[in-house]
Formats: sequence, structure tokens, C-alpha cells
Amino acid sequence: MSDAICRCPWLDLSKPDYVEYHDKEWGVPVYDDQTMFEYLTLESAQAGLSWYTVLKKRDNYRRLFANFDVQAVATFDKQKIEQLLTDPGIIRNRLKVQAAVNNAQRFIEVQQEFGSFCDYIWGFVDHKPIVNTLNSVDDYPATSDISDALSKDLKKRGFKFVGSTIVYAHMQACGMVNDHSEDCFRRQPIIEQYS
Repeated sequence: MSDAICRCPWLDLSKPDYVEYHDKEWGVPVYDDQTMFEYLTLESAQAGLSWYTVLKKRDNYRRLFANFDVQAVATFDKQKIEQLLTDPGIIRNRLKVQAAVNNAQRFIEVQQEFGSFCDYIWGFVDHKPIVNTLNSVDDYPATSDISDALSKDLKKRGFKFVGSTIVYAHMQACGMVNDHSEDCFRRQPIIEQYS
């Protein structure tokens, strides 16, 4: 029997944890700095890999990165980074792990300047989600003018692994853009909840 619920065309329905992520988290607007830091860290770790690869390791990231407490991650030293690189529970890419620590430090600088990181990042979409009209997998963009601008600004502020494609994926995940397909059962409830 087929699943009567219609979901986004990119979703692999054979992976229950992926379906749960789509159904409960993806595209839901995030206004909490700790969650925003988690998403940004995980998106940066994803660079060059599939999101599902990172999703399967998320619990390990939470355990090893102080549950994404930005203040704690910002203090990770060389010894801690070396320790992290021995753990197969995360993506053991030195540049990505170093970037997570660097980005925590930059994240705090943005918080100090804007009051919260969410205030800063949501400013790029005038503090309300952009709702796109997507029907097939081919309709999904990899970047946008806004992700280009945000990526450029993040890089200027010293963030690493924040190219436009990563930033656009981050915008999708944290609900800055609602890229649920038109026939996806999640699209309208998110619009109604946050409009």
C-alpha cells in the first residue's frame, strides 16, 4: 500500500529517519540561536556530502559539540580538535572541525553586534520566510541571490564553509525559505503557522 501523504520529491521515503526530519524539522522557521548554530554547523559539515550522511551523525555531533552550545564550542582548543578527529561518529575532516570552532567564535561576534544571530540572519529575508513555488526535483535551486549575498557577508565576517550552496541549504533547513513542494503536506501548515 502506498503512503497516502504527499511529500517533497527529493525525499527518500525508504529512510524513516530522513522522512521524520522532513516531516518535523525541514523548512520550519528557526528563531533560536542554539538551533541556528546547530544547523549552520551541520550544513558546513555536509559540504561535498549528502545531507543524509550528516543527519545520521547528528546525535554524535550533539554529544561531541557540547549540544551545540556556541560558547563551549568557541573555546575548543587544538587538543580538543585532535580528540574530535579520532571519533568516527562525526565527519573527520580537519578543516570542517576547525571551521566549526572558528564559526562558533564568529557566531558570538555576530550575536554581540546584532543582539542575536537570528536577528542578523533573518534580516536577509526581511524577517519572514520566502515561499517558493516548486513542483519537481528540477525546480529546486541550489543557490539564490539572497544566499549569494548572505554567503558573501558571512565570509567577510570570517565564517568558513559557507559557500552559497551551503547557505541556501541552511536557509531551506531553518525555514528562511519554504521550499516544500506545492503538493507536500508540510507546505501550507508552515505557511499558516508563520505568516
